[in-house]
Amino acid sequence: MRREQSLWGSTVGKKITMAVSGTILILFVLLHMLGNLKVYQGPEAFNAYAEGLRTFGKPFFGESQVLWILRIGLIVALILHLVAAYQLTVRANRARQVGYKQWDGDLVFSYASRTMRWGGVIILLFVIYHLLHFTFGNAHPDFVHGDVYHNFVVGFQSVPVSLAYIAAMIPLGLHLYHGFWSMLQTLGANNEKYNHIRRPIAAILALVIVLANISFPVAVLTGLVR
Repeated sequence: MRREQSLWGSTVGKKITMAVSGTILILFVLLHMLGNLKVYQGPEAFNAYAEGLRTFGKPFFGESQVLWILRIGLIVALILHLVAAYQLTVRANRARQVGYKQWDGDLVFSYASRTMRWGGVIILLFVIYHLLHFTFGNAHPDFVHGDVYHNFVVGFQSVPVSLAYIAAMIPLGLHLYHGFWSMLQTLGANNEKYNHIRRPIAAILALVIVLANISFPVAVLTGLVR
């Protein structure tokens, strides 16, 4: 127990915690995006996908039990990620009394690095709204339990809501770009043979997720999904 506490109390331990929890969250964002692509196959396919998530694990588990286990795991990963990020920020501020400017040849990467903290806050607020909007229905104008396709289309028919979702993808993309690169570095993927491809891989991952997610409200607003 002391060893675990010592690891958690160290800067390296907190960075590893952020990397591992960040990996879990990135996998969720990627799988969530891939699942939402089912909407392009029509209401039956999309609702069947949603029902499959609720019934996953039957008959060994009851309805939605596996889904809630996964949700709890994601919540734990998110809490660990937030706590580690906050504590590392506090340590960095204490260690550096005077701010300094750092130049990075990659302007996009440098900007992504500088916006990780406030970008994370925006993403957290977006996730809370997203859950209230599409999962619990509290912020939805016409939420129908079990009809995920209906909720999806009606939810994105609001222009302000769709624009807010699209705008939220900017900090998400920057967070994914820098976060994925940092995760590889923290977990030891640091070798001269393939260091030069880490940023392109991170950029492609972030771009694919962002463009796919932006396509959903755009598809509804343009009538492609109705």
